[in-house]
Amino acid sequence: MNLNHVLWAVGLAILIALPFLAPPYFLHLVIQILIWAFIYTAWSLMGRFGFVSFGHGAFLGVGAYVPALLWNYYGLTPWLGIPLGVAGAVLLAIVVGYPCFRRRVVGHYFALVTLALSQVVLLSLVAARDITGGSLGFTQKAVGHSWYALQFPEKGYFYVIAVLLWLAGLAAWRSIDRGIGREALEAISEDEDAAAAVGIDVMRQKMRVTIVSAALTAVGGAIYGQYVMYLNPETVSGIAVSLQIVFAAIAGGVYSLLGPSVGSLLTLSLTEGLRVWFGTDYIGAANTIYGILLVLCIIFMPQGIVGSLQGMRRRGAIAKPLVTLDRQSATRRPSSAAQ
Repeated sequence: MNLNHVLWAVGLAILIALPFLAPPYFLHLVIQILIWAFIYTAWSLMGRFGFVSFGHGAFLGVGAYVPALLWNYYGLTPWLGIPLGVAGAVLLAIVVGYPCFRRRVVGHYFALVTLALSQVVLLSLVAARDITGGSLGFTQKAVGHSWYALQFPEKGYFYVIAVLLWLAGLAAWRSIDRGIGREALEAISEDEDAAAAVGIDVMRQKMRVTIVSAALTAVGGAIYGQYVMYLNPETVSGIAVSLQIVFAAIAGGVYSLLGPSVGSLLTLSLTEGLRVWFGTDYIGAANTIYGILLVLCIIFMPQGIVGSLQGMRRRGAIAKPLVTLDRQSATRRPSSAAQ
């Protein structure tokens, strides 16, 4: 059993013991970290191949609002509302992604299109205030402990759901990373013309990863909405949420399996810690420090926290054989001189 297996075993043991040992407030933070880690992982499926999207706030908002609205107005169980929300997010991804990829809209232009999409969804939610509550948001109808309504006053139930969701996100990331389409996506990110010249279906590959990423983001938004029970356009959609997703995933390490999860742990812990530390004494200071630290992290660790640690580990592994060779050559030199 190598070190990685030991670390995974320890992590699994901590996840199993956490709901029995952690206080409710700490468990509440862990649930949010796991849900957002799943969302950040969903974005990294696109971001790691150079498809920088600032529109995931739109997919998150659709996934959160559709099942909540269907429950409030029609009493439709979230077990049906969540798939409908995911379908809406996928449809939105196709409507925006297909013409962009067809017309070869890439790079900064694709980022701007998705940025506009995120803001359009936000403004639509605010404009439909008679239905969504507008900028004031709305609260879902509570029925207590109910599997039909997917509502649980006890945090332990949502903790299990959040863990399973997070593990599913890691499995999806690993599936794409180990799948036969990875080389095709990497080739597309380097040069679309060259990839098409060797027979890669560029449109199909880009739409596939976009649809998967949008669908998973919508699932994360739906579960987050079911957990907090209160939805506001500013917290589940729009440019601010999209930027939060991008920055957190990059800070943790978009090219690593656990990078987005580390980004979620870092950003949410930092946000909550600064909020508690400053309280109401210095309004805005917590957000300012949070932003500065995040920018410094991205500047000095462009591969993210996990990526930088992995790079240091690889450099250390390379340095050891070199040191051994130097020592061996040093011991041989005197004998050769004597001859």
